[in-house]
Amino acid sequence: MNLLIKSATIVDPNSSFNQQVADILIKNGTITEIAKNIKADVTVFDATGKYLSPGFFDLNCNIGELGLESKENLKTGTAAAAAGGFTGIALMPNTQPPVHSKAEVEYLLNRAKGNLVDVYPLGTLSHKREGKDLAEMYDMYLSGAKAFTDGDRPVQDAGLMERALLYTKGFEATVFSYPEDTAIAGKAKVNEGEMSTLLGMKGIPSLAEELMIARDLYLAEYTNSKIHFSTISTARSVELIKEAKKKGLNVTCDVAAHHLVLTDDALAGFDSLYKVKPPLRTRKDVKALIAGLKDGTIDAIVSQHTPHEIEFKDVEFEVAEFGIIGFQTAFALALKAGLSVDLIVKKLAINPRAILDLEQVTIAADQKANLVVFDTTAEWEYTKENNKSKSYNSPYIGETIKGQVLLSCNNNHLFKSNLS
Repeated sequence: MNLLIKSATIVDPNSSFNQQVADILIKNGTITEIAKNIKADVTVFDATGKYLSPGFFDLNCNIGELGLESKENLKTGTAAAAAGGFTGIALMPNTQPPVHSKAEVEYLLNRAKGNLVDVYPLGTLSHKREGKDLAEMYDMYLSGAKAFTDGDRPVQDAGLMERALLYTKGFEATVFSYPEDTAIAGKAKVNEGEMSTLLGMKGIPSLAEELMIARDLYLAEYTNSKIHFSTISTARSVELIKEAKKKGLNVTCDVAAHHLVLTDDALAGFDSLYKVKPPLRTRKDVKALIAGLKDGTIDAIVSQHTPHEIEFKDVEFEVAEFGIIGFQTAFALALKAGLSVDLIVKKLAINPRAILDLEQVTIAADQKANLVVFDTTAEWEYTKENNKSKSYNSPYIGETIKGQVLLSCNNNHLFKSNLS
C-alpha cells in the first residue's frame, strides 16, 4: 500500500511532529517521510483541515467468535472496528466456549492474522467464567493473552479475586474487574432513581458498582497488584478511583462512550436499544465521568461493542439483552461529550495501549503506518447500509452524527470511508 496523506494536522504526544501540519508518505505500509509539500507518484489523500493520530485501541469489545458468530464474527467485527478508527481491539472472553485456555487464545490469534485490526484476546480469570477456580492464566499469557477478566460476569468471590491478583503479579499481567455486586444489583434492568420509579421497574443502585470497586481497591492495595476497572459509570466510582490514585495504587479504569452522552432519561419510551450494563445513569454521573476524563482519573474510553441478533433486542424491555454496538460511534460520542481532540487521542489511542503494556504507536518516519484520519466537523448519517457490523442494535442508526473517521491504516491495509 502506497499513499500520500496531504496537509494533515498530526496529533500524537509521542511524535516530534505533534500539532504540526504536514504530509505523510506511506510506502508498503511504512511511513517513509513526514514533511511539507512532499511529491510522490502514489495515491493522494487530501487531509486539509483534518486530524491524523495513532490508530485507536478498544479495551472492551465483544465479537461472537467463538461460538456466537451469528451475532458477529471476526470479519464483520474488525470491519466495523476499522470503520470506527480502531486499529487494535481487546476482545472480551464472553463467548461459547469462553476464552479460558490457550487453545481459544491461539485460535483467535490465528484467525485474526493479516487483518488491518490487531486483535488481542483477553483470557478468562476463572475457569469457564464460573467464578470458582482460577483459569489457566499463565498458559494463556504465554500464548498471547495480555489481560484477564470474566468479561460481563463480575467476580463475586473476594478470595478468588485476591488469588488472581497475586497470581498475575508473578508475570506482570493485568486483571480487569467489571464492578458489580450482584447481590445488590439483583435482576434489575435500569439505574435506580427517578426514572426507574417512573417506569415502575426495579433499579440497580450505584452502590452495586461502588461497593465492588471499594472491595477490589482494598484487594489491589493488600496484594500490591495492578487492577483495571472496566466501564465505570457513577460519580462515586470516579471519586473512589481518584482517591486510590492519590494513595499511589496501581489502578486504571475506562468508561464506555455511550455513558458520556446518554442518561436514563433515554429509557422513557422503554426502547431496548438503550438497555446497557452498567445501566445508563443520571446527568450528575455523566458530568462526573467527563470531569474524570479531563482530570486524568479515567484513563480510557471504550466502545463496549456488544452485538445481538434482532430477536434479542426487538422484544419487551424486561427480557431484552444488554448492550449496543459501538465501534462506529465511539469517536463521535467522545466529541459530543465535549472532549478536545488531544484528549480523545490520549483516551482512545495512547492510554489503552499503555494499560496493556503494548508498544506505543508513533507517527514518525521509519515507523509502521498505524494511524487514523478523522474530521471533527463532518456530519454523516449512520444507516443499516453503512453499518459494518453484522448486528444493528444501536440507537444511532438512522441518526445524523457529527465526527467522521475518514481512513484507518495498519498492517499494510487501508480502510477508506465512502461516506459523503
